[in-house]
Amino acid sequence: MLNVTGSIRRFVTAIGPIGNDADLAWAIGENTPYFGAPQATGCAEADRADVLSDLIEAYESRLSLYLHGHADRTQADLGDVLGSRARAFEILHRMRALTVEMIVKLNEAWAIPAGCLGKPYKLAVA
Repeated sequence: MLNVTGSIRRFVTAIGPIGNDADLAWAIGENTPYFGAPQATGCAEADRADVLSDLIEAYESRLSLYLHGHADRTQADLGDVLGSRARAFEILHRMRALTVEMIVKLNEAWAIPAGCLGKPYKLAVA
C-alpha cells in the first residue's frame, strides 16, 4: 500500500471536477494562496495550482457557454421575470444591482445558477 502524507495527500485526494458554484468557490479558495507566490515548476504545490487553475477555467468556460445560450432573451423577457420592464432596463444598464429576490426569480425561471448571478459587479451609476 502506498503511504502518502502531507501536502501530497491533499493534492491527490482533494481535487475533483467542479460541478457547481460551491465546488468553484472551494477551488478558488484552495488556489488563492498560490497567487503571488509562484512555486518551483514540477513541485507538488505548482502542479496543484496548475490543476486547480485548469479546473476553474474549464468550469467558467462551460458557464460562459451556458449564459450565451440565453442571448436570445430580451429586455421584455427579463421584465416579465422581474415583474417590471423598467427594472429590467436598470439591471441591464447596470443602474441597479440584482437583489436576492431577483436572483431567485431568474434562477427559477431560466435555470441560471444563482451563484453566477450573485457575483458582485460595478454599477454604471454610483
